[in-house]
Amino acid sequence: MSTSAAVRAAVSLAATHGIATADPVVLKDGSNVIVHLRPAPVVARVAARTALVRPSVAGHFGRDLAISAFLAARGVPVVTPSAELPPGPHSFAGHVMSFSTFVPHDPGHEFTRADVLKLLPALHAELRAYDGPLPIRGPMDDVDNTLAYLSGIGVADLEPFRERASELMASWDAHYRDVQPLHGDPHHGNLLMTPHGPVWLDFEDTWLGPVAWDLACLAGAEGAEAARRTVETYGGGAAPEDVEFHVRTRILFGTLWGVLMRNS
Repeated sequence: MSTSAAVRAAVSLAATHGIATADPVVLKDGSNVIVHLRPAPVVARVAARTALVRPSVAGHFGRDLAISAFLAARGVPVVTPSAELPPGPHSFAGHVMSFSTFVPHDPGHEFTRADVLKLLPALHAELRAYDGPLPIRGPMDDVDNTLAYLSGIGVADLEPFRERASELMASWDAHYRDVQPLHGDPHHGNLLMTPHGPVWLDFEDTWLGPVAWDLACLAGAEGAEAARRTVETYGGGAAPEDVEFHVRTRILFGTLWGVLMRNS
């Protein structure tokens, strides 16, 4: 799927709801295409590579919208579903997409890992109250689906990835503790710095899992020291050995995503 096709689909669907887009601007082109439908205060999220490996990508988009609305109602600073048109998720012209509110922000601001870790406890506290349905295997579902997709298009040498996934799953239950609704992908790119402070976005990867997973996303390195430092910065709440384990899970997930990027 081309970026231009994703933009055209978003512009066309928005137009059917009375949203005129004179100057669409692509904000991000990666796993999804994120486009600001200027001058409207609307941002479209169009599934790109996520649609290849997530049979339920519309469910992921719907989860993002539901959790964002839930958190906003509790006063959490988040990017909200669009009020300018039905936020979705929509299937249109062969694309899955959703619409959120554009939030003015400083695109040059970069949060450090420590910044994000210090903001996470308050977000986690609010997420604990969310009682909607959530996946319970999170990244391992993506690992399985990505392996199936890559195998289906004839990518060779996948056996080491399958073996690594099996090794991780053999120890999964031992590290599946302190579970709650997570952000799922709380890196610095999923925070915006606005005139009113940090604003969270992108709850597409939310799942019911261990707090250690969100911390592993921010550890920055393998090893006991990085895990211990991450837990300390967050303020407790997870065992360093669980963070270490999920760093390894994260590495498998990221490495497989790199293979997908090269073959799609």
